[in-house]
Amino acid sequence: MSQETAPADTGEPTPVVPAQRQPDVRVRAGSRLRPWMILVVILLFLGQMAAGMVTAARQQSPTVDEPVYIGTAATYLQDHRFTYNYEHPPLAKLVIASGLAFTDVKLLKPYSNHPSALGTSLLYEDGNDAQHVLFAARLPMIILTLLFGLVVFAFARDLTGPIGGLLALALYAFSPDAIAFGALANVDLPSAGFLLTALWLLWRARQRPYVYLPLAGVALGASTASKMSTLPAVPIVGLLVVLTVWHLTRDRVAGERPVLRRLGLGAAAAAGVVAISVAVVWVCYLVVDPQMHWVSPTSVGPLTGVKANLTNLLPYPRAYRDGMRYQFNLEHATYSGFLFGESYQGSKWYYIPAALLIKEPIGMLILWIMGTVAMLITPRLRAAAPYILVPTLLLTLVALAGSRNWGVRYAIFVPVILAVVAAAVMAYRQRWLHVAAGLLAAYVAVSSLSAFPYYLAYSNEAFGGVNGTHEVLTDSNVDWGQDLSRLGTRLKERYPGQPVFLMYKGRGEPAYYGITAISPFSVPLDQVHGVIAISERCLAPMGACLPTTGNRRAARAQLDQILATSRKDELVGGSIQIYLR
Repeated sequence: MSQETAPADTGEPTPVVPAQRQPDVRVRAGSRLRPWMILVVILLFLGQMAAGMVTAARQQSPTVDEPVYIGTAATYLQDHRFTYNYEHPPLAKLVIASGLAFTDVKLLKPYSNHPSALGTSLLYEDGNDAQHVLFAARLPMIILTLLFGLVVFAFARDLTGPIGGLLALALYAFSPDAIAFGALANVDLPSAGFLLTALWLLWRARQRPYVYLPLAGVALGASTASKMSTLPAVPIVGLLVVLTVWHLTRDRVAGERPVLRRLGLGAAAAAGVVAISVAVVWVCYLVVDPQMHWVSPTSVGPLTGVKANLTNLLPYPRAYRDGMRYQFNLEHATYSGFLFGESYQGSKWYYIPAALLIKEPIGMLILWIMGTVAMLITPRLRAAAPYILVPTLLLTLVALAGSRNWGVRYAIFVPVILAVVAAAVMAYRQRWLHVAAGLLAAYVAVSSLSAFPYYLAYSNEAFGGVNGTHEVLTDSNVDWGQDLSRLGTRLKERYPGQPVFLMYKGRGEPAYYGITAISPFSVPLDQVHGVIAISERCLAPMGACLPTTGNRRAARAQLDQILATSRKDELVGGSIQIYLR
């Protein structure tokens, strides 16, 4: 038998062999799964998500914002100008335009001065099939939303292995908010998805910086070129680039003042990434109008103080900066809100957390908490916290300061990013923890599927589901004008030949959907009999649909009398209440 012996002491110093750097974090839980099994599960998850989005996109009439974006996208194709909806950058609308490019969309001149009227005219007055145009505009967003699902899986897999990736993908693919907003021609989900992509690429840059840092800059630019609310992510990403370079150079920078040199390298890399993101924004504007024709409209309004100085310093196109000024001025106004059945003026700082508590599945909320705790207490995952948890927290704080309590969509990045965080529970090898996570994910799936296809009006079981959301929230959380098409179908099926009175808040055209109706305020009270269909936003105490002329208090009293002498019959799509009188 051989025997190990200690090396002889030769009197010379023993050379120090540097330890080999280990990969950052990759837990191999679930490595027994064959690649084809993982692929099948991915396709199943994304397949059901696609089915939910396509069904909703086919059935829903336009939401309040969609005609604005669709009309603007059509002008991009025809006129190559930023005249409309300059308060939002062009990338998401270019994605919408990619769908319109394959349809024969007619947009007749002269255009309306107001973007919403422009879009409504395109859909209902210019000889187009409104639902066909809507679906063509929504389809590219559906595809983009599915691609973001692959990013969710890849990010979580890099952190916790394939099982963790599948858990994260399940939460994303069954997220009612991701399905609801992914099915719309809108700007909210693209900005969140591109932001998640930037954070994932930054994490990957810890291994291959020359490849992934530039790509992170591209993704960050795509996010800020979709919606300006992600601009606060730019300095956050810059700091994360410094952190990444600090990690990469911890054993490589020698000489005097290594700390300063490492910080200098990090600052230079951060400047490069930010410059790439700015260049992406410029490219998006140049795609629309290579000549960059732009004259600041009077609607921009004056802006003074720190915000004005900051806006002037930013290296973005003038149209982008004018959009920022417009958004800042919107924040100075006072708006109405509705939360937990209470109507109020102004904003509540806790609106976003409360809306998330109502709108996200209970199992998802629990998994978010479990994943956050696991990420913070697990040494091999803690390094990822600045890349995921810190941006989510800081952007949420920015959202809390907003003056418009209009929907959970202002924080749609939360369910998108925290799906990855939830996968951290798979870093532990305890079987009971994996079983608990699987059961919670199954609970999320069941809760989501129970809302099919009314995802926009979803709330979790604690708040009554689709049929109870309107009692605690309003606006884009439940009633965004999306159910006029479904109302037309319902009236034809259940109430043929009956007189119809309609109070609808949205951009849809009732006649297009076969609805012949008048306002209940257009005739004496004793003549209001038959079917009364009322959008939930009209029923809220703010009185969103009351006549704009005359005595609004008397109109409110008349509406209350109509409701008191009517029988509630059914709720269409979660957002339009039908009464019989």
